[in-house]
Amino acid sequence: MKIVIIGGTGLIGSKTALRLRNRGHEVLAVSPNTGVNTITGEGLAEALVGAEVVVDLANAPSWEDKAVLEFFETSGRNLLAAAAKAGVKHHVALSIVGTERLPENGYFRAKLAQEKLIKESPIPYTIVHSTQFFEFLKGIADEATVGTVARLSPAAFQPIASDDVADVMADVATSKPLNGTMEIAGPERAPMNAIIARYLQAANDPRTVEADVHARYFGSELNDQSIVPGEGARIGKITFQDWFRQAQQPK
Repeated sequence: MKIVIIGGTGLIGSKTALRLRNRGHEVLAVSPNTGVNTITGEGLAEALVGAEVVVDLANAPSWEDKAVLEFFETSGRNLLAAAAKAGVKHHVALSIVGTERLPENGYFRAKLAQEKLIKESPIPYTIVHSTQFFEFLKGIADEATVGTVARLSPAAFQPIASDDVADVMADVATSKPLNGTMEIAGPERAPMNAIIARYLQAANDPRTVEADVHARYFGSELNDQSIVPGEGARIGKITFQDWFRQAQQPK
């Protein structure tokens, strides 16, 4: 089966491509760097010839509210139109747990717009809502840091390893479309400030962490339901400790 991965050279894309190739599928992992651009349409029709499944892992180069919305709307429209013309039978997209619960967050609004386009398309689809990746913990800490202190919400947080995400994306790409949404998360849930503090300590980062219920997560105040999944989510296997240990291994 031919599977095209949009954003196939990124963190999740490259891992998903490897898993699918190991299962014997024909995988085309594309990105603007490989000559396929969902914004301009360059190379898109050619890439999708003969494809049965498209996995959309494209990400915006800018998180500014207007720019990110334009990216996901334009990319989504172009990709869905080209996929429909090519006869693609399953459109798979990766999104974020809580998109519908944080309307003041520009990135989440943009992902919601992308999801709306997918749901309105005639192509059968599956949308995977994931919690934040362990690989993003440093970025979350950096965003929250002033001086030597990171002020972070104590809201519930359940990050997941990118390897677990890739396992799910490969499984979904080779399964029947849900025509709906599924949630995935890591195996450990704790306050965000506690998980970030644990990461900084493990990384020998001298910053301190302070809990603040009004601390904003990329513009949004959080509560214990904001960015964690509900019942029935698929839970990853990799713990923070196992992920961090593996991340320290020489590449």
